[in-house]
Amino acid sequence: MQLARVDRSVTPTAIDVPREYNAALEFIDANLDRGRGEKVAFIDESGRYTYRQLAERVNRSGNALRALGAGMETRVLMCMADGIDFPALFFGAIKAGCIPVPVNTLLTASDYAYLLRDSRARFAVVSASLLDRFEPALAGQPHLERVVVAGEDAHGHPRLGDLLEAASDSLDAAPTTCDDVAFWLYTSGSTGSPKGSMHLHRHLIATAEHYGVATLGIREDDIVYSAAKLFFAYGLGNAMTFPFQVGATTVVLAGRPTPDAVMALMRAHRPTIFYGVPTLYGALLADPSNDRGNASPALRLAVSAGEALPAEIGRAFEQRFGAPVLDGLGSTEMLHIFLSNREEDLRYGTTGRAVPGYELEVLTESGEPAATDELGELWVRGDSSAVAYWNQRDKSRATFHGSWTRTGDKYTVDADGYYHYAGRTDDMLKVGGQWVSPFEVESALLAHPGVLEAAVVGRDDEQGLVKPRAFVVLREGSEAGDALADELKEFVKGRIAPFKYPRWIEFAESLPKTATGKIQRFRLRG
Repeated sequence: MQLARVDRSVTPTAIDVPREYNAALEFIDANLDRGRGEKVAFIDESGRYTYRQLAERVNRSGNALRALGAGMETRVLMCMADGIDFPALFFGAIKAGCIPVPVNTLLTASDYAYLLRDSRARFAVVSASLLDRFEPALAGQPHLERVVVAGEDAHGHPRLGDLLEAASDSLDAAPTTCDDVAFWLYTSGSTGSPKGSMHLHRHLIATAEHYGVATLGIREDDIVYSAAKLFFAYGLGNAMTFPFQVGATTVVLAGRPTPDAVMALMRAHRPTIFYGVPTLYGALLADPSNDRGNASPALRLAVSAGEALPAEIGRAFEQRFGAPVLDGLGSTEMLHIFLSNREEDLRYGTTGRAVPGYELEVLTESGEPAATDELGELWVRGDSSAVAYWNQRDKSRATFHGSWTRTGDKYTVDADGYYHYAGRTDDMLKVGGQWVSPFEVESALLAHPGVLEAAVVGRDDEQGLVKPRAFVVLREGSEAGDALADELKEFVKGRIAPFKYPRWIEFAESLPKTATGKIQRFRLRG
């Protein structure tokens, strides 16, 4: 089988993907062919692994799955903490022709029961640390044949380590094509049951080249750390496909990326690229002792996604940590970021411009292209779009329109061609007949020195009219009360159009968030 050919003499991202193609060869075997066998590819809490060791583990994983009875297109559900077994199993399954289905490690047993039934996975591989939460989901599963445990305490299930030890470290790639489904990723389910986005073998190289190489500029000498976990589309590119495409080194953390844990990892491994989400950047900045000197003096770039990055947070992080933060927009459906700032073209407060290889349209409610600074819904097309949601015909038709994908995000485009985020379509507020972006109000609140986090939702006033309502988490040393609430209202009026200011401000200890750090505004409504 051939690898994808990237002709950067024509455009930075002209990708020719051959018909006979297996993505595991692109990201794993190719590094051996390029002489990187002894270079460190992956660092987790158990040790350091070279590209040769990773390739051997990938092959053993594929052979282990075949020994269990997995064949072409067999779905393998992965509920696994970040560590060497994740990329080994993910690419081992792909190389063997199976379809890995990584899932969120922070779900409930009922969530896992749904995912097992919906995916019809015949095999599941679960980290030992997650087994207690996962095991109640196993009862009555009609399709599941075997559970394998990655770790020591397997509770009677086969241990992944034993299966790998018994398997060969040589594996011929399955005869897949570039248009075969390679893996699934489930959406977060924030607007209903999670949906399985089906991605092709060709999609991984598209995002690695379009964003990782052409936009981010990742290099072989980079050390990368992604606080977003590998089971997310964001983390999958950040910490696997992008570094593996260029022969860089990935560092992962199995546990939660708390500010203290993130800072400790940075001090220990000195990453050059860091990937986070806005709430994490805000939390890191909340401790005045956190700066470049006690983090990673080698840090050259930071990336933010998941939610729009408030300009104040981006500027503050760059000033304190000495690295610009490139805010971008991506989705599970598109696999990674398709709209982004760049190091050489950075405007805080915007999401930048289209990533090479992608086309964007902002359409009004009538379906017409929006004028400059006119609000509309963002649509995208590019060669990493999921082919459909598994077993969800109506939802697929609502999202995928030929080559275009409907994002559900509201945007405006300024006269210079930069995209300004307004909010999710479902989160937008209409106040006095005019659209109000919760994100704009939240950004104004976050500019106040006493505010750590903010979330804005709609609430009916005494006349039944919708007005903005803000939930605010204060920084240490700030005192909640009517006086501060009034001060914040006036502060917002001085920064944005006065009719957008929050009529109610409620102080909270914390805000509800998803596992990716996105604020769950729907839980604040009512």
